Amino acid sequence: MAIARVLANSPRVILADEPTGNLDSQTANQILTLLEDLNLREKVALVMVTHDELIARRAVRVIRLRDGQVVGDQRRGQPA
Repeated sequence: MAIARVLANSPRVILADEPTGNLDSQTANQILTLLEDLNLREKVALVMVTHDELIARRAVRVIRLRDGQVVGDQRRGQPA
């Protein structure tokens, strides 16, 4: 339901804090695919916070923080 409320306003940026944290793996994959599609097709910027390495691997850019400091900034190819 929260995703529907966000999308109702046609945002240019989505801030997602652990968007799949309480979901089973199949539903989480569907949500991530939806967010990736919005990013690619609608040019919606997506900023996502996660502790899940599997989710981070899907990102085009990963900025890692430790104790409030940036300890890594990696860019990858476009998402699948």
